[in-house]
Amino acid sequence: MPVEFIGYVSAREQTEIVGPFGPAVDPVYIESSALLHERGDFDRVLVAFHSNSPDSLLVAQHAASVTTRLGLLIAHRPGFASPTLAARQFATLDNLTNGRVAMHVITGGNDLELQADGDRLTKAERYARAAEYIRIVRREWESSTPFDHTGKFYRLHGANSTVLPHASGSIPIYFGGASEEAIAVTAEQADGYALWGEPLDEAAQLVNRVRTAAGKYGRTLRFSISFRPIIADTEKQAWERAADIEATLRSRQEHEREKGGIALDRPGTRPTPETLPTNEGSRRLQAISSRGARHDERLWTGVVQATGGRWNSTSLVGTPDQVAESLLRYYRLGIETFLIRGFDPIADTVLYGRELIPRVKALVAQEERCGASVA
Repeated sequence: MPVEFIGYVSAREQTEIVGPFGPAVDPVYIESSALLHERGDFDRVLVAFHSNSPDSLLVAQHAASVTTRLGLLIAHRPGFASPTLAARQFATLDNLTNGRVAMHVITGGNDLELQADGDRLTKAERYARAAEYIRIVRREWESSTPFDHTGKFYRLHGANSTVLPHASGSIPIYFGGASEEAIAVTAEQADGYALWGEPLDEAAQLVNRVRTAAGKYGRTLRFSISFRPIIADTEKQAWERAADIEATLRSRQEHEREKGGIALDRPGTRPTPETLPTNEGSRRLQAISSRGARHDERLWTGVVQATGGRWNSTSLVGTPDQVAESLLRYYRLGIETFLIRGFDPIADTVLYGRELIPRVKALVAQEERCGASVA
């Protein structure tokens, strides 16, 4: 299986410990970040979506305009635009970029954050809507003649698009979530399944659950896992950096508390009962972190403990060789895509491209050669 790396491009420079720097939409930062990812041999970059963030499609379009090869995994929340309109928007960008677009459908993990955009559906209703939404999007991508649709959330008559994906068939769709509802939608509708970084045993169990569910439909999926690698020349230095990151984060949280500021999804803010996520993936991270900060030798959950697991926040800590070996263990579970982003976005992107990605690709190539020789 070919290994794939996904990075992260945001509208401005900001993480739990850095920034925010620049305006809410910083074209120069978007360009620089996209180019660094392309030069670092990343395959794609994720462009995220929140109820208070710049539009993901437009940020992705700008990133695409300065690159030639870099793929774009664009987070998209179903229900806020017509599925037929979204299908045309993604197909248009896919044609403008010569087929570099993928869609990451997200249903949202915090009820309060969703209500900021007027969404008051229950969790079960949101997943039911997402499944119907994806069916319509795919049908518009794949139909050469007008079609009708009558469902619980959408009623269409004569739906038709003159713009189809760049390649024949559908644009890749990724989906995530550890709940039964999320896995059901993934199994029937998605091309790829995204999970947050968990210990090997938990990740293997989740992959097997999704694989079994997809198998009932005769489908196979690509699996992606997210980490925030912390690498340094020595293991000691890497763990010292992890401690510094947690200390900086908690200091920023204390400053935010003293100011009395509230932000639903701003990196670095302290979780409260109102802002804690309600999704199963976050609950899993919270349960894992409650057992301790270190797992499987390299997996660190210090940021999860500080933030309540509101986003992908687990790290693999060590030298480039050590972290590469850890990623290889996840690859052996059948996870062939790694979404990696750092706490210092520019410096870490360069570091990953220089020190981590080549090592992982070399290990995977060696693994494949050994497997072929045994066969």
